[in-house]
Amino acid sequence: MSGNIVVQAVAAVCALALYFLPSILADRRKRHDLLTLALFNACVGWTGFGWLLALYWSLQPNPPKNVAGEIVQTRKAVLMRAFSSALQLRVQKRASARERAEHSAEHKQP
Repeated sequence: MSGNIVVQAVAAVCALALYFLPSILADRRKRHDLLTLALFNACVGWTGFGWLLALYWSLQPNPPKNVAGEIVQTRKAVLMRAFSSALQLRVQKRASARERAEHSAEHKQP
């Protein structure tokens, strides 16, 4: 009797593991859209076609990141760095010009 319950428990765990195999594979492959895939698998996986779609989806490579957005962010960072450098150079030039003016004024006084 208790052996039958153990067999049923093992069979249930194996069935769940097989049902969520696409989600498990997606997790192992570090997919960025794991949650979406797992929800799809849970909701539509009971149909054979839904399970096959989830399996196919889990075996695909990660979708590309937002390359255009990254380019814009990189350009902004480069422009800000260039602006900061130019501003710092301008401040240093003004400070050195002020020091030269003060130094020459000291030497002109009798």
